[in-house]
Amino acid sequence: MFVAIGVIILLVMVFGGFALTGGALGPVMHAIPHEMLIIGGAAVGAIVTGNSMHELKALGGSIAKTFKGPKHTKQDHVDAILLVTRLMKLLRSEGPVALEAHVQEPQNSAIFAEFPRILSNKPLVALICDTLTLIVVSSGTLEVHAVEEVMDNAMKTHFHEMHEPQHALQGLADALPALGIVAAVLGVVKTMGSIDEPPSVLGGMIGSALVGTFLGVLLAYGIVAPMAGRLKQVLEQDEQIFHAVKQVVIASLHGWPQPLVVESARSGLGHAFRPGLSEMLDALRGR
Repeated sequence: MFVAIGVIILLVMVFGGFALTGGALGPVMHAIPHEMLIIGGAAVGAIVTGNSMHELKALGGSIAKTFKGPKHTKQDHVDAILLVTRLMKLLRSEGPVALEAHVQEPQNSAIFAEFPRILSNKPLVALICDTLTLIVVSSGTLEVHAVEEVMDNAMKTHFHEMHEPQHALQGLADALPALGIVAAVLGVVKTMGSIDEPPSVLGGMIGSALVGTFLGVLLAYGIVAPMAGRLKQVLEQDEQIFHAVKQVVIASLHGWPQPLVVESARSGLGHAFRPGLSEMLDALRGR
């Protein structure tokens, strides 16, 4: 929503300000399609050259994320904490054998079934189940710091893949001013081929060429770079649920009381997604 509003404000203020100061929008609008063909085509070519099909698909989905916002809601964070708290409580009270069926086949688990949105989140479920499977097969003999290191490594790999589209988008933003110059140079070359034309014609041709530089800079710093920054914010917000899950597992393995386990996970969430402590404890008692 805010991305679309921001782009509209940008375009209105740039082109509106130009018109209000006496600039003629006609020549600019006439030149934009041709310049965009060069700049946009070069940008698409660069993106395709520098990425695999998997990354291109991820890039398309990530652009949509800048408009939709974070994937996980506040309730998702609450559910993730409650789910892992219940699993760790089962491990502590009934042992690894009782937990094994839930983490080996989460789709058939009665506990996971209570949290369908979490169950549909494959990377998060994989982190939970893979970690708890290690604990199950080791019969609880793993050192806590070793479990934490394994979880950190898994999260680091997943987050790196999540941020690849953001890096590609930022790279495009860095390249767009240069691509705008490419379009402008081609316009100047075209103008030099018509050097015998009258000044009024040459002026229009030079103006059209300069639109290429204008578009490259505008797209880079007015649209693409802010979108890359917004995407980074969204991705970092989507990472918080993984950190909450990790905190529940590690705090539980340390043998902390359940309220303290929940608080350690809850307090690490950003304010936009952080439930109140009383809300969390009530939800814990209710389940």
